[in-house]
Amino acid sequence: MGKLDGKVAVITAATSGMALATAKLFVEEGAYVFITGRRKDALDEAVKSIGRNVTGVQGDASKLSDLDALYAKVKAEKGHIDVLFASAGTGDFNVPIGSVTEEIFDKTFNLNVRGTLFTVQKALPLFRDGGSIIMNGSIVSIKGISGMGVYNASKAAVRSFARTWTNDLKDRKIRVNVLSPGTIQTGIFDGIPQEVIDGFKALIPMGRVGQPREIATVALFLASDDSSFVTGIELFVDGGTAQV
Repeated sequence: MGKLDGKVAVITAATSGMALATAKLFVEEGAYVFITGRRKDALDEAVKSIGRNVTGVQGDASKLSDLDALYAKVKAEKGHIDVLFASAGTGDFNVPIGSVTEEIFDKTFNLNVRGTLFTVQKALPLFRDGGSIIMNGSIVSIKGISGMGVYNASKAAVRSFARTWTNDLKDRKIRVNVLSPGTIQTGIFDGIPQEVIDGFKALIPMGRVGQPREIATVALFLASDDSSFVTGIELFVDGGTAQV
């Protein structure tokens, strides 16, 4: 018996990396999963790799019309949602305050903050009481990493959402948590020199980068009844990076 047997989950931006690993694990644990992605070819490949109990819906989480189309599809096929993993996000690096442009700010906040807000809000009419909302955070929510001020602030906003929405949704017993990864082995490392990767490793107390499956297993914990008394938290999955 799986930990998510009979559950319906929605995972945004799940065509690769951590979110795709989470979608696969959720299906392994008995869930039916709706995943989104902006590129149809990548979305189709992700659906194929998951293999069963999955529907792909092309869309951009920063566009409200795409979110409406996503939830219309969920309503038509399953009628409700038990778990939402709002995973979509973006960020620019090595951008000190003097180099921040309106375009960088708008792109980051439109997806990470505005997109997360409306991804959750528009899901609520379909949410079963007692469900679980997971938002994709980052260790930068509490770290002042140079050159990443806009991205850092966007993830701090996501953390703030979780605190407020925990209270907003308490009467429905919908739990709201943030899953904040550290350095994880995803496509972001493609083409990165080994010495740069080694530099990241040196900052991690556990001495290695994390794997997408290690994010997925924590998402499963937050999605399932294993975390039935856990809400309003930011759970760091970072090998200790943000803690020491």
